[in-house]
Amino acid sequence: MASSLQKIEGDESVLLRVTHSNLKTFNPDIHFSLQLTVEAVKEKLWKKCGTSVNSMHLELFDDARNKIADLTDNSKPLGFYSPLDGFRLHVVDLDPSSVTSGGWLEDTSLVEKYKISEEAYNKREGTFRKYKEKLTSQIPSTAEAKIPDNYMEDLCVNIKVGSRCEVEPGGKRGVVKFVGRAESLGPGFWVGVQYDEPLGKHDGLVKGVRYFECPPSHGGIVRPEKVKVCYIPHSHLISGYFYCS
Repeated sequence: MASSLQKIEGDESVLLRVTHSNLKTFNPDIHFSLQLTVEAVKEKLWKKCGTSVNSMHLELFDDARNKIADLTDNSKPLGFYSPLDGFRLHVVDLDPSSVTSGGWLEDTSLVEKYKISEEAYNKREGTFRKYKEKLTSQIPSTAEAKIPDNYMEDLCVNIKVGSRCEVEPGGKRGVVKFVGRAESLGPGFWVGVQYDEPLGKHDGLVKGVRYFECPPSHGGIVRPEKVKVCYIPHSHLISGYFYCS
């Protein structure tokens, strides 16, 4: 007894694994001051597990699962029972109507859900549904945002099949092989290009539709805004010099 009293003179603490008779998943490791009375320990546990102090019985087990003591005297300090780090403090809830009984604290399927009718919910203000409806009303409808079939047709006026061109980004040069609509890619006008080098993604066949023919990995289809037509001055036909704009 003298050694136990000497041990708790300082502000020492112990780390105990806590379990509960009703809560199967409740097993935290908690630090307790050895100077705390059993009643104070119960108050600390009440805040963590919900079992009231008056309905709580504590049992102390060592790390070999042997029961050491029943903590029945609320006035004694925890250090009186000589607990060591790794020991287990088991909470027994003696109240059959306790909030911890029935399993609903751990299994939410046992909790009765609040239900509201569609009519009542629609009458409420500040709901997520009302917020979503307001947000949707501020966004143009699909019909309004639809890309027209002649999208970028005006940019194709000077882009002719057979013309030399340069495609951005990257300044990839090649020859125009297709100008027109490509329904498989989306509304509006498109330009098919055979690159001089294997910088493309296909051979002119896109999503099962052939728009032109070229060597593998030399083909690309882009929007007209990405294409610059290259002009070759007559005096430079032999030298191969040309510029794009």
